Amino acid sequence: MEKAAKEIKELKGFLPRSIAYAGQINEDFAEGIAGLYKAIWEEREDGLSIKQKHIIVFTVACSSNNIQSAVKILERLHKFGATRTEINDAMMLAAWTGGIQHFTDFSAAVLKEMEKLGY
Repeated sequence: MEKAAKEIKELKGFLPRSIAYAGQINEDFAEGIAGLYKAIWEEREDGLSIKQKHIIVFTVACSSNNIQSAVKILERLHKFGATRTEINDAMMLAAWTGGIQHFTDFSAAVLKEMEKLGY
């Protein structure tokens, strides 16, 4: 698991808990989960950039009212240079797909984190 964990830590900037927990259960299981992370987050020619992928998962988190995840992803978006306009567009798309009630629920926490990050 050490090689896979190191690769994912370099790719994502941290070791996801799922890989650490899987490693406590079975090394092959941890390698499999690490492979899934790598397949999703690795940049490929003509594919989405890391920033674009984070914008998409941010939108999904917001639209499904996963506030804790949305705030955490917002920190990643900041690291990858997302603009306030890109984040606002993602929030509006989340309102469109998830409904206004979810927008009301997630927007307060996200806007507070945006202010904290200097957006």
